[in-house]
Amino acid sequence: QLHLRYLDANSLGERLAEELREATRLVGEFEAQAARATTGREEIAATLPELRNAEAEAGARLHRLGTARDGLDAEEARVREEARQLVARLDQVATDIEREGNIREGAQTAMARLQGEAGEIAEAREGEGAALRESGEKIAALAQGVSTEEGELDRLTDETAAEAARRDALAARRQEADRRLERQIQRHREAEAEMATLDATLAEDDGVRHPSDRLAAAETRAGETGAALEAAERNGDEADTTLGAARESLGAAEKSLAELTGEESALARLLEGKDGGLWAPLVDAVEVQPGYETALGAALGDDLEAPTDEGAPVHWRLLDGGGTPPRLPEGAAALDRFVAGPPAVARRLAQVGLVEAVDGGRLSRELTQGQRLVSRDGKLWRWDGFTITDGAETAAAQRLAQRNRLAELRERRRAAEREFAVAGEAHEAARAAASAAREAFEAARVADRAQIKTREEARGALEVAERRVAATKSRRLALEETLATLRLDIEESETVRDEARDALAGLAPLDQARERLGQLRAVVSEHRSKLAEARNAEALLGRETQARIDRLRAIETEESGWRNRVEDAGRQQEILTRRREDTAAALEVARRKPEEIDTKRAALLEQLTGAEAARDEAADAVAGREAELADAEAGLRRAESAASEARETRARLEANLEGAADRREEIRRRIRETLDCEPKAALAAGEVAPEEELPALEETAGRLERLLRERERMGPVNLRAEQEAAELTEQLETMTSERADLEAAIQRLRQGISSLNREGRERLLAAFEQVDKHFQDLFVRLFGGGMAHLALTESEDPLEAGLEIMASPPGKRLQRLSLLSGGEQALTATALLFAVFLTNPAPICVLDEVDAPLDEANVERFCTLVQEIARVTGTRFLIITHHALTMARVDRLYGVTMAERGVSQLVSVDLVRAE
Repeated sequence: QLHLRYLDANSLGERLAEELREATRLVGEFEAQAARATTGREEIAATLPELRNAEAEAGARLHRLGTARDGLDAEEARVREEARQLVARLDQVATDIEREGNIREGAQTAMARLQGEAGEIAEAREGEGAALRESGEKIAALAQGVSTEEGELDRLTDETAAEAARRDALAARRQEADRRLERQIQRHREAEAEMATLDATLAEDDGVRHPSDRLAAAETRAGETGAALEAAERNGDEADTTLGAARESLGAAEKSLAELTGEESALARLLEGKDGGLWAPLVDAVEVQPGYETALGAALGDDLEAPTDEGAPVHWRLLDGGGTPPRLPEGAAALDRFVAGPPAVARRLAQVGLVEAVDGGRLSRELTQGQRLVSRDGKLWRWDGFTITDGAETAAAQRLAQRNRLAELRERRRAAEREFAVAGEAHEAARAAASAAREAFEAARVADRAQIKTREEARGALEVAERRVAATKSRRLALEETLATLRLDIEESETVRDEARDALAGLAPLDQARERLGQLRAVVSEHRSKLAEARNAEALLGRETQARIDRLRAIETEESGWRNRVEDAGRQQEILTRRREDTAAALEVARRKPEEIDTKRAALLEQLTGAEAARDEAADAVAGREAELADAEAGLRRAESAASEARETRARLEANLEGAADRREEIRRRIRETLDCEPKAALAAGEVAPEEELPALEETAGRLERLLRERERMGPVNLRAEQEAAELTEQLETMTSERADLEAAIQRLRQGISSLNREGRERLLAAFEQVDKHFQDLFVRLFGGGMAHLALTESEDPLEAGLEIMASPPGKRLQRLSLLSGGEQALTATALLFAVFLTNPAPICVLDEVDAPLDEANVERFCTLVQEIARVTGTRFLIITHHALTMARVDRLYGVTMAERGVSQLVSVDLVRAE
């Protein structure tokens, strides 16, 4: 091996020296090209700044001229806009001057009109004082007379009204007494007739006896339909149980089938993904019994990947003849007994023996040329001494195992499909039976509800008949009392009528008093009219006088305003006249501006044309020089890159050459140290003839590494092995004893858990049955009918099952608690709560707003049930409520009141003592 490595190092050094000389030559050439490219680039770069400065100056001058032209355009637009605004301002000023003149003329006209009106009002105010004094004296005299006459009229009116009221009251009293007496006599007759009718009705008994017979018959039939409904319900529960078991079996079969199908599909896709290439490998053409895949993979190895098609470059082919193959050692079974494959591989399989791992080393000494032994776990012994004692599963073995697993999965999947079909048929049969049971239950429930309805109608009819008889008896007693009362009222009314008639006959007539009262009323009315006319005339004079005064003040105010308006209009006309003159002057200046701007613009256009031409010439020159510079720089970069790569290659080759020399010297040193000779004498030290063909370096290195690993695996001699074995044995015995103790404890714990679970199931089922029974009874009492029950769901083990509340209020189908309305859910939950209380009563129970979602009828049932449970179990109920009906049914009330603002006080009322 050292001699081979020395020869390899010499060859590598010579090759690297040749490559280094070539790399040095290339570096020189590329550096010369880079120097020439650098010179050309510097010449171009020297002239480029001058051209760019010229271009920049031309561009700056063109920009300045363009800015000046834009300024002229903006100034011209501004001047024209100012001229237009000045023209509009002149028109507006003229309009304003005309408007102020019109305002001044109108104000002067209004002032003249106001002065004339003030003179007319002053003339009208003469003689106002005398007229007011005369009107006051007349009103005083009339008021004195009217006051005296009104006093006499009031006295006479009161006397006449009192007499008339007394006469009218007596007449009304007599008429009222006549009408009351007539009504009382009529009521007395009607009461006697109703009394006779009630006596005739009470003489008959058929009104109660017939509904009672109907109720008894309806109750009998209701019991029969109830028994039929219970039987149908039991049948339905049994059918549902059977359906649940069938559904679980179907689900398990479906789950198993899905798992097998998924695993089969995944494994098939995996095997399909491994297939490929032009020729199918041998591994796909052999069939191996399960458990022997690893042995086959160890025996054939990578040869399993070769195809049997002779067109492939590497393949298996069938050999003719060959004589009788040698026999395998005694105790080794030929591998072809467990593997079936193409004829081309039969000779190879016949010369591979399958042995136990412990016998492999012993039997390997008896192998002839070409034979090998393998174990089921992948260990290998070859005829030439090659041995694998640490077997590993190869890719071919894994593929064979996967193929066997795929065949097994397909067989199990077909069995699972049959089980799934059988479970499906059983599920369909159970579902049909459950459907028939549900239909029978629905029919029985419909019949039971119809019979219950008939029974309730019969009970209602009986209650109506009983109430009717009771009402008749009560009405008869009331009529007897009414007749006695009416007799007394008739006597009293006759007495009142006679008294009123006698008093009315003793009163004097009212004709003279009424005639005198009418005459006095006419005189008073006439004098009141005159007094009202005088007062109206005085008020009219006062209003006219005040109106004249107010108008004079308004005229003064208006005249002052119009005078100010005239003065303001004059001042405004002067201001507008000056503004018109200033605007006209500014307009003349603005009209001369556009001509000056046109002259400046023409000069700027000539300068712009010249500047644009100069700028274009400078830009063309700069673009040409920049293109030349870019070409020169690209050539320089290419030359520098090539030179850099050549230098890197030369440096790498130099480093490799140095490494090869060092490696050669290292190998020379190792030869001297190991063999104590020069490299040329190494073959003689290894007992290799000079003319003998040398093996490959890789094969020699692999063999050396394998021998070194085997020597290292042997390891050093352990002098404490016996003592360590004794210590480990003692530890093992201790751990074995502790394990036995733990297993015994685990067994005791499991027995205890099993006993607790069994007792828990028994107690839970017993309590569940009691609670369910109480729940059914309380549900019927709270709802006035219907049915309900509790059910364990989701598991057959009561300790792991869930609880489902099934309820059927009157007139509704059986359904879960979550599908009921809010009030129905509250009543159902209350029934379940009280069912638990009846099973295991508690000393106290707090109910918070339980009656909030209930109506009046259900609150009444709830309160009755609470009172009965409190009486039976002795439980004290604390009810938090806002419902008046609930508060009326409790024994004691507790609340909070605020007698004074901000001061709360606890209050309690003992309703039992109060009642």
